[in-house]
Amino acid sequence: QVQLVESGGGLVQPGGSLRLSCEVSGTDGDVNTMAWFRQAPGEQRELIATIFNGGRTNYRDSVKGRFTISRDNAKNTMFLQMNTLKPEDTAVYYCNVIWLGQGYWGQGTQVIVSS
Repeated sequence: QVQLVESGGGLVQPGGSLRLSCEVSGTDGDVNTMAWFRQAPGEQRELIATIFNGGRTNYRDSVKGRFTISRDNAKNTMFLQMNTLKPEDTAVYYCNVIWLGQGYWGQGTQVIVSS
C-alpha cells in the first residue's frame, strides 16, 4: 500500500523559510512524477511544483525563484524548500505521487505565514 507522510509545516513570519518533506513508502522502485500542491481556505487545490525522475522540474509562476522542489530517490523522499514566504503562501500543503498510473496523496501539512 502506497503511503505518503508530509512534515515540516508550521507558523513562520513573512520573509521566513520552511522546508517540507514527503516520505513515500509502499512503492517498488523509483516514482516518476512527484509533486506538491496547496490549498488555501476557500480555494481550489493548486499545483505548485513538480519533479520528474530525471530531475526536471516545473513551478507555478507565483513560487518561481522562491520555492525549490527536490527528491532523494535513495530515501524515497521529496522536499520543498520555501524561502521568502508571503502571507498568501498560507495553505495546507499536500504531496502527490503518480505510481503505476494512480495518484496518491499525503494527509497535508499546514503552513501559516503571519506576523
